[in-house]
Amino acid sequence: MSHLPAIIGDLAYILICAGLVTLLFKRLGQPLVLGYIVAGFLAGPHMTFTPTVGDTGGIQTWADIGVIFLMFTLGLEFSVKKIFKMGIRPVVAACVVMFCMMSLGDLVGHLLGWSAINSLFLGGMLAMSSTTIIYKAFDDLGLRQKKFAGEVLSVLILEDILGILLMVVLSAVAVSRHLEGMSLALSLMKLAFFLILWFTIGVFVLPTFLKKSQRWMSGETILIVSVGLCFALVALAAKVGYSSALGAFMMGSIMAETTHAETIERVVAPVKDLFGAIFFVSVGMLVDPAIIVAYWPAVCVITLTIIFGQMIFGTLSFVLSGQSLRTAMQCGFSLTQIGEFAFIIASMGISLGVMGDFLYPVVVAVSVVTTFLTPYMIKAALPAYSFISRLIPERALNRLDGRETAQNENHSDWHVLLHALTMQTIIYFTLSVAVAALSLGAFVPLLRTLLGLYAGSALALLLTIALLSPLLRAIVMRKNHSLEWQSIARRGRGARLWLGLTLVVRAALATAVVWYVVHLISPLEGNLRHVAHIVVSLLAILLCVWSRWVKWCSIRLERRFVENLRMREVSASRRSGTPGYAGRLLSHNMHLARVTLPAGSAMGGKTLEHLALGRRYGVHVAAIVRGPLRLNIPDGSTMLFPGDIIEAIGDDQSLGRLSERAEAHVVSLPPDDESHRLSLQRYVVSQDCPVSGRTLGKSRLREQYRLMAVGFEDEDGTIDTASPSRLISEGDTLWIIGEEKDVKAFMMPGDEKKD
Repeated sequence: MSHLPAIIGDLAYILICAGLVTLLFKRLGQPLVLGYIVAGFLAGPHMTFTPTVGDTGGIQTWADIGVIFLMFTLGLEFSVKKIFKMGIRPVVAACVVMFCMMSLGDLVGHLLGWSAINSLFLGGMLAMSSTTIIYKAFDDLGLRQKKFAGEVLSVLILEDILGILLMVVLSAVAVSRHLEGMSLALSLMKLAFFLILWFTIGVFVLPTFLKKSQRWMSGETILIVSVGLCFALVALAAKVGYSSALGAFMMGSIMAETTHAETIERVVAPVKDLFGAIFFVSVGMLVDPAIIVAYWPAVCVITLTIIFGQMIFGTLSFVLSGQSLRTAMQCGFSLTQIGEFAFIIASMGISLGVMGDFLYPVVVAVSVVTTFLTPYMIKAALPAYSFISRLIPERALNRLDGRETAQNENHSDWHVLLHALTMQTIIYFTLSVAVAALSLGAFVPLLRTLLGLYAGSALALLLTIALLSPLLRAIVMRKNHSLEWQSIARRGRGARLWLGLTLVVRAALATAVVWYVVHLISPLEGNLRHVAHIVVSLLAILLCVWSRWVKWCSIRLERRFVENLRMREVSASRRSGTPGYAGRLLSHNMHLARVTLPAGSAMGGKTLEHLALGRRYGVHVAAIVRGPLRLNIPDGSTMLFPGDIIEAIGDDQSLGRLSERAEAHVVSLPPDDESHRLSLQRYVVSQDCPVSGRTLGKSRLREQYRLMAVGFEDEDGTIDTASPSRLISEGDTLWIIGEEKDVKAFMMPGDEKKD
């Protein structure tokens, strides 16, 4: 008898347990995440009344894979361009609320008598709200189309991004066991270097690769390729000392810029759901009721800290970002919970061996309580606003409620130029350092071994400078002939001096890169060594600036990067035209929202003219997105289908009514209703048959009798399909199909019937 690994039985047990519990939670209208946690608790070692998982180490490995898929799909939803288009308001709100909640959590941990590292990790877990739970609460309450919901979701996206950075900082602090300004700064600089390097190379290579191989890419192939690339970057991130979550998130964010992003997200979703479920089950397995009972005061204190902290600091952060008091309170009250990111941070703390075992079950208990309270907190926002508005002087209240205006996007030439110069210098300098490191680590030893010290060093130096030249030229010369540069240069001698200073700084930075490479590769000795190195570095920069070939390579590289970065956006624009009007509605009462028609929606199969959405609900349908197609400004004859995404314009109330109408399903038949069951019957045409003597096309079987002719049976018992011109004669054996009541009505008494 073959031996079955224990993990197979464990997986069968926890998945069946998770399936049954989540069915119950779906019936109760609760988030699935809580169901997975409860299932893990039932399958865990602390529940003695149910079977227990044997190979916890194997389950933990699968849970780690679940974290990788969760972060990969999170990266697929992230877009660099999307963050820039959000403006400054969500950034301000996210940074303020995360800083305040992390500080508050750290303070509460110290007040509870916990160690500094436990308090710090508690603050990190309290810093971020649960994206999954808030999405679910907004859907259940029908608030996804509200304007404040869009602000909350923007902040949640930024919190997830900042959460990745927070995990890196916490891991660095956990390893060093103390927080030093210089070491933290070096860690962040190292992180920034790798993030820029991975993202730049990824955007330069992957979209082109996927585009070239598109004709051979099926759903199965895309799944294998994308997951393989994800795990490759996970392994690379672990190699340089970062968590697997960071590598998975970065690969997801790179894939998000490709035209295959939606397809990848769709094919990866089932795999993510499976491994994500195992991760949350593993979270529940660590819940120890004895610890929760022993630390119940801490559970209560942390729960109250989250609720009142987000009510106060969440509202304050949105007020500081420019939202009205009403919107800010709705946003702040929506953030009063913790979720999946807290579990990931807690798992990291346990794996590093720096966090107390008691903290994990305490945080899980807090998450369960705050998740149950989330819908009630969202509903309590408006009553709380009504109460607060009566306490605030009318003049101050009017100022707070009249602050939502569109952001000013008019920037000076200096602002635009310096922003562009800074970004391009950082990116190209990072790539230059990476090329130099590759050359020093690979090319130089190899060529010296093959060609000898001097010949190998000379060839390695020439090869390295050739590879660096397009990057160094971009550092020195890019934006020197832009409209902003020319506009500033016309302002006088002082402005030109400042422009010259930016050029000198960039040239010095590029020269320093070349000098560093020359200094490490050159085998020269003696007093003239440093002078020779400086001269060679300056000559190399001058050649990079003057060479037309280097200029052509530099422009081509940057053009390829920009095209790949905008590939998804351009592709969508060519297919349909993107809704560029959305941002212009922000300063008005109306805004753009997307409403998806679910399967079975009562609106499916009806035209816009029949639905009369403008007259009935006060909304205007600007576009309909149907898979890869977009129908802009549809007319009244346009029919809606399940799965269509309606881009509608209206206020909160009208869009809410539209969302409720879209969710209304057609009345389905009860399971025991047999009146509409189809019946297939063999019928011998008699003399008094109503269709005898007619052709099949003129028999009106469909129109008059609601039946369909399958075919005619010959003497051998074979059923042959017939053309509409086939004559129905007495004695023919006809096979018909239809609902039982229609078949019985057609086959009158006296006809010959055989089953």
